[in-house]
Amino acid sequence: MSRVCLFPGTFDPVTLGHTDIINRALPLFDKIIVGIGLNPAKAPMFSVEQRMEWFREIYKNESKIEVHAYDGLTVNFCKTIGANFILRGIRFVSDFEYEKTIADANRTLDKSIETVFLTVEPRFTSVASTIVRDILRHHGDVSSFLPAEVIRSLKQ
Repeated sequence: MSRVCLFPGTFDPVTLGHTDIINRALPLFDKIIVGIGLNPAKAPMFSVEQRMEWFREIYKNESKIEVHAYDGLTVNFCKTIGANFILRGIRFVSDFEYEKTIADANRTLDKSIETVFLTVEPRFTSVASTIVRDILRHHGDVSSFLPAEVIRSLKQ
């Protein structure tokens, strides 16, 4: 059985924290599917197409990475794509408490899907999409928070 992992999130925008988790998870899985969740309760700054394009550009030379958009329950999307793992990044203890609650709910819904937590490198703990969006709105410098591919596209 191959180890297929879903890394779900809104990724609005894609940050160095996101790519840190993906890069360190690569040796653990046969395939990582980045799942951009479509959440009607959120009004994203960037289109889902833009966010997908960023991941495709960042990982254009990595055959183990795919990018898809999805809506509905994450465990249902896992079934659709054949993922038996969900990958989540943890920055702080408070993240763990929140993420564990979701992992417990997902395990109740489908016992065959295991959630794997990776802690973010310490230098990326302050990198949150919410903060990056706020800096962008106020025309601040986000270069230390975002991958080069994202920065290039923002300058266009």
